[in-house]
Amino acid sequence: MTDLPMFPLGSVLFPYMPVRLRVFEERYLVMLSRVLQAEPAEFGVVLIERGQEVGGGEHRFRYGTVARITQVGADEGVVALIAQGDRRIEVLDWLAEDPHPLARVREIADLEWNDRLLPLREEAETTVRRALARASEFADQQWAADVELSHDPVAAVWQLAAIAPVGPLDQVALLRSTTTSALLTAVIDLTVAASATLGEEWPGE
Repeated sequence: MTDLPMFPLGSVLFPYMPVRLRVFEERYLVMLSRVLQAEPAEFGVVLIERGQEVGGGEHRFRYGTVARITQVGADEGVVALIAQGDRRIEVLDWLAEDPHPLARVREIADLEWNDRLLPLREEAETTVRRALARASEFADQQWAADVELSHDPVAAVWQLAAIAPVGPLDQVALLRSTTTSALLTAVIDLTVAASATLGEEWPGE
């Protein structure tokens, strides 16, 4: 267990994925000034369940990811940073804010790769890329269908989970996966379910 500065966000951060932030709220500027004194410079990210992060008072999910800062710059009171998702964490307890959110967390072991999972991984990749291509017909997507994945098999699996065109609640479920097989299976099932709704009209249209 360890105490970790936390940054609740309106999106899910996965291991091996980047996040870009523009920080302007005073309590998070204080947090960054402290975090950047350490090596590596890290903080935790969890999805906001409801409410807003600005000003506090939001409700937060229990599972998240450690973000490791890789680039940082400042301009007129705004700090722009890029961080990389690292290991997963479970929040055991939210501590008193000082002045930023702070939590006692435990790290969750990374997934393990077995070459016998290659056919399942290939099915998941095909499913996700097809879904992204179809989704792009209806709206702009953050990730292109031909986006390149890591050569590291575990990193690639997490990247597939991150780019799958599913909602944040489904992303939290993916983040909680306990095995690589379970994660790949969930990526396939959730992506297929999400793809089935593409192009549906709202009632009354």
